[in-house]
Amino acid sequence: MGEPGAKLHRSRIHRALSRPNLLMGADRELVLLSGLAAAILIFVVLTWYAALLGVAVWVAAVAVLRMMAKADPQLRRVYARHISYRPYYRATSTPWRRF
Repeated sequence: MGEPGAKLHRSRIHRALSRPNLLMGADRELVLLSGLAAAILIFVVLTWYAALLGVAVWVAAVAVLRMMAKADPQLRRVYARHISYRPYYRATSTPWRRF
């Protein structure tokens, strides 16, 4: 094991390397994507109603994304992996089902 009284070697793990990449408390990519969609809506229609609707949609999307990130900051990646594994799922309701 080592000599008695020998000090342990410690390595620093910086918080910036282990924290999720969030923007405004939500997943960064999804916040930017929803902002882009709202901006496209605003600039394509070019009316005050579209501007209000675009801002309202973006605020609602950020609120939902923040709730998602509060539950699990990696939820988007987990869901994407879940969808990619779907062809491998068995079509049974329980593992103890008889064939």
